Amino acid sequence: MSVTLSSTKSRAALRASARVSGELLLVLVMTAVAVWLLGRMWSIVWPLIVGLLLTTLTWPTARYLRRHGWPPALAASVVTVLFLLVAGGVVALIAVPVASQSGELTDGVVEGIQRLREWASGPPLNIGDDQITGALDSATARIQDSVGSMVTTVVTGVGTVVNGVVTAVLAVFLMFFMLKDGPRFLPWLTRQLPGRFATDVPTVAARAWKTLGEFVRSQAYVGLLDAVLIGLGLWIVGVPLVLPLAVLTFVAAFVPIVGALFAGFVAVLIALVSNGLTDALIVLAIIIVVQQLEGNVFQPMIQSRGLGLHAAVILLAVTLGGSLAGIVGSLLAVPVAALIAVVWNYLREQLSEPGQEPEASASPSGAVSPS
Repeated sequence: MSVTLSSTKSRAALRASARVSGELLLVLVMTAVAVWLLGRMWSIVWPLIVGLLLTTLTWPTARYLRRHGWPPALAASVVTVLFLLVAGGVVALIAVPVASQSGELTDGVVEGIQRLREWASGPPLNIGDDQITGALDSATARIQDSVGSMVTTVVTGVGTVVNGVVTAVLAVFLMFFMLKDGPRFLPWLTRQLPGRFATDVPTVAARAWKTLGEFVRSQAYVGLLDAVLIGLGLWIVGVPLVLPLAVLTFVAAFVPIVGALFAGFVAVLIALVSNGLTDALIVLAIIIVVQQLEGNVFQPMIQSRGLGLHAAVILLAVTLGGSLAGIVGSLLAVPVAALIAVVWNYLREQLSEPGQEPEASASPSGAVSPS
């Protein structure tokens, strides 16, 4: 028995599909415009983001002082100074031991290069000194031919460093003002917005604030776990500068992918020049195992509990952020995904039928005032 399609229902379905497609296209266009505007204002948006992340890290201390009668300006000043002292102490903890053993490390590097040269000259490679010298001469000629591009690269690198310093200074100043005046922001925002926005926007902002705090704390837990495990492995192997390398591992954990690669490279290099090739390979194996556990087990578990996101969502967010915006995208992927989840959960609460309790209301992203 043949079935005849209803022309009325077909036209209604097509009209509904066209309407939904048009609305979705409009949303995508507005999203693209918003992202473009953010890109044009990135010189002020990036320091603001860094300042927010630093504020979530230091706010518990400032809140404790304010609750014990400290004036807001004094509490913010003390916390900012303490933060700068801790940051300077971390840098000194890494730099001073390395500088004190720089002579030994330099000798080790020279000795390591000589050993590598002797190994290359023996079987199975059997590379003679004349071939090595020719390769060095060829490399020197290529470097001389590309002096112009190298100068350009150096200038670009200097510009990047300057931009990084400016961003850091602006972020610290913004952190101070957020610590000082942050609790007054939501009441001020409520007074500025009309109608229902006066309730919705501050509520979402309070939940977003809590979510950012959870992200920073979970990242710190992951970094501490990496530092302890890798530091313990370096101590067992007998690698020098264990404490500076552990501190470097903790700090580098806040920069996804590149931070771990940089900290691991430094640890393997020091193991190579101080203990030899065998211990360097052992250190490399330790770092690979710890990083695999951190990236595939610890970080998704800790962040999924703290942010209310599934571990698979976090992995996909980091992958997508890295492919779209490189290091910065990887750094911001998880908090951005968590903030999107906050907005989505709030919309579900507002759009749900009366008498129904949305499942998202039990998530850890509940409304909390930052004060």
